[in-house]
Parts: sequence; C-alpha cells; structure tokens
Amino acid sequence: MTSSNWQVYLSGEIHSDWREQIESGAAERALPVTFTAPVTHHEASDDAGAEILGAEADKFWHDHKGAKLNAIRTRTLIGDADIVVVRFGDKYKQWNAAFDAGFAAALGKPMIVLHGPDHQHALKEVDAAALAVAEHPHQVVDMLDYVINSKLKGYSD
Repeated sequence: MTSSNWQVYLSGEIHSDWREQIESGAAERALPVTFTAPVTHHEASDDAGAEILGAEADKFWHDHKGAKLNAIRTRTLIGDADIVVVRFGDKYKQWNAAFDAGFAAALGKPMIVLHGPDHQHALKEVDAAALAVAEHPHQVVDMLDYVINSKLKGYSD
C-alpha cells in the first residue's frame, strides 16, 4: 500500500447516499483516502451568504452571496484534490456538478464521473473529459483501490 494520503473530492447530487457508500467502501479496504465535499445541507448552502453577510431582499443577490461563499470551499477543495469524483443523479439537473467537472478538467485533475446509463448522451462531453466513467459507487471504490494499491479483484501478486 502506498504511504501517501490521497485527497478525493466528492462532487454532485445530494439526494442519495452515494458518498457514504464510497466512504464506507474505502474504509473497509483501509484505503489511505481523505474525502471532502461541498456543503450537502441544501438550505444551509443556499443561505450561507445571507446568514453570514446579511439578508438580501432580492433573491438574485441572496443566491449570489451564497454561490460566491460556497465557491471558496469548492475551488479550494477541488484544487487540493488528487482525484475528483462527480456524481450526476436521476432526479434533478445538477448544474453545480457540471460546473465542478469543468473546473476540475480545466485544472487537469483526474476525474471519475458517476451516473446511470440514461445520462450517457447528455453527459458525453463531461464523460469525454473524465479518465473513467462509472455507474455504481462500488466501482469508484474499486478504482481507488486499483490506483492507490495496484490491486485488482481476482488477481494476486
């Protein structure tokens, strides 16, 4: 096993437990990984700017403050990441996830995109920028194990 600790940023949809599945899978394999993510409490993320910097009567400025404050976290953590995983879910259009994928690609960060087959066409450009495209969180754990430890299930040294 490599002795360095890998930084993995988990971007994307917040309505399922995909992050927990990846984190628990990595823990089960004792992978040397630290996971980071955006603020996943939807209301807190939306309201952060107005709560800290003051209320806004206009929804545009309310959202603008929150987006800029959240960008400090997102840009810093993506910049520090060794790998960026971007999950696109089924329920909502994740514009933030698409932006994070573009930002990671612009920084030259190794990126794994995670989505179901229904999104293949819509995300073809995002998929083309990724180094891997997965459909299930356990595949991301398998990838992390492989790139960190050179281990592939079913193969021995």
